[in-house]
Amino acid sequence: MINNIKTVFSIKDLENLSGIKAHTIRIWEKRYNILEPMRTDTNIRLYNVHNLQKLLNITLLHEYGYKISKIATYPEEKIPQLVREIISKKNSQNYAITSFKMAMMNFDQELFFTTFDWLISEKTFSEVFKDHFLPLLKELGLLWQSETISPANEHFISHLIKQKILIYTESLQILKPAKTDRVFVLSLPLNEVHQIGLLYIQYEILLKGYKTIYLGESMPIENLQDLTKYFENITFVSFMTVQPDRSVINQYVKSMGQKLLAKNNEIWLMGNMIEHIDETILPDRIKLFYTMEETLERI
Repeated sequence: MINNIKTVFSIKDLENLSGIKAHTIRIWEKRYNILEPMRTDTNIRLYNVHNLQKLLNITLLHEYGYKISKIATYPEEKIPQLVREIISKKNSQNYAITSFKMAMMNFDQELFFTTFDWLISEKTFSEVFKDHFLPLLKELGLLWQSETISPANEHFISHLIKQKILIYTESLQILKPAKTDRVFVLSLPLNEVHQIGLLYIQYEILLKGYKTIYLGESMPIENLQDLTKYFENITFVSFMTVQPDRSVINQYVKSMGQKLLAKNNEIWLMGNMIEHIDETILPDRIKLFYTMEETLERI
């Protein structure tokens, strides 16, 4: 069942997690004996977490020019040693995402923090998020849909990423806003719980020197309307990842416009569900952003 934490993987799972085609994995097994799968009574290959870790390490070495025929001759302990050497040179683009995946599969907080600390010593938090967390989060959605990972894996890694966003956000929230011409109010529609994108947008808005008010998930439009009594020139920002349902989204957005667009207020909408919004009926001050990059350029 999908809710079970996976400790045994199919060859398709390995393909999804490593990016190496199942056909290639079979060839590597047969020709070089790099993995030792278990087999069911019907001869179907199954792999444990150790096999997954080894394949991810081998994939990294292969990307850095090591031939599979050569890797196959190494003693078991040499492969992770070579991976550590690549990491220590700080020249591995793919290592971080691979490492975050292993942290997720093994529920390994220490590995997550070690990898993050390694990245943040060389990059800004914005760069870490855009270069590593964002591609990882996009991949997580596909891994979850294909049942390669369980909700427990996804929740574990998502919470750690969320925690990092909050830590870096707090360091900006304590500063006095440099720009006072606009206030950003961030919230999610009813029954929408996917907060990471919205939390990161808040970080970037704060980085630009604006005041933010973060209201979080499942916020009724009527409660957002209350903010118009306290502030002028509000930009209401919302992510619509799975809600509102496509059957009611145009009516929902129309209601937002009627209740929130007082004075010079704006509404910014992002997320998968905005594809179902009829742009021809939108007032000028409701903006749709189809990528994170578009949103960041507009701030």
